[in-house]
Amino acid sequence: MTTATPSNREATARRVLVWDAPVRVFHWLLAGSFIGAFLTAESERWMLVHVTLGYTVGGLVAFRLLWGLLGTRHARFSDFVRGPRAVMAYLKSLFGGGNAGHPVGHNPAGAWAILGLLGGSALIVASGWATYSELGGHGLEAFHEAAANAVLALVFVHVAGVVVSSWLHRENLVRAMVDGRKLGRPEDGIRSAWRSLAALMLVAVIGFWGWQWTQAPAADSVSARAPQAHGAQVHDDDD
Repeated sequence: MTTATPSNREATARRVLVWDAPVRVFHWLLAGSFIGAFLTAESERWMLVHVTLGYTVGGLVAFRLLWGLLGTRHARFSDFVRGPRAVMAYLKSLFGGGNAGHPVGHNPAGAWAILGLLGGSALIVASGWATYSELGGHGLEAFHEAAANAVLALVFVHVAGVVVSSWLHRENLVRAMVDGRKLGRPEDGIRSAWRSLAALMLVAVIGFWGWQWTQAPAADSVSARAPQAHGAQVHDDDD
């Protein structure tokens, strides 16, 4: 395996704004909400937190789908979603066997991971809501858990891809998702960070969390519903 060498564009590039603030806030809120929901999935005590974070994931996914159509240049799906041929060409180039270039925004392989994470998260939220609302049986409950495990596996793949790409491209992609800047030409950057929208997102999420807390059901009510929502076994000893 050979390390990719910087192209002429990269050698003369400077750090330009690529990721707007809403994309960055979405990214970290989704990561935190998913991890928090996963860790509290089997706890009756933390069930309200689990449900609240699950709803948060659903709202974030809905926002990202909309922002993928109406957002800034590199946030739009049309900017980074490509077919299988482009994905294979990029992967070949990544390990020194081709010339697919170094995308300023999401690379074609990462784009598929993002779509998988969005789609998987939507399935988790939908099945979790139905299970919590007692609209499905153990089959739906098992699907909810399987979907969560599948998305977790995809998260690990995504993180590994970020680490490998950062190393081969000699660019800190984690830092880029914090400050929004990557190597590129001035014309590759976006004009506005949309910080006001990002601030509104944070206010909405925190406000929703606060509202959920004030509307929390009694502890005994939450505990009574927990087995159906989290896969606890139903005891049939009296049968």
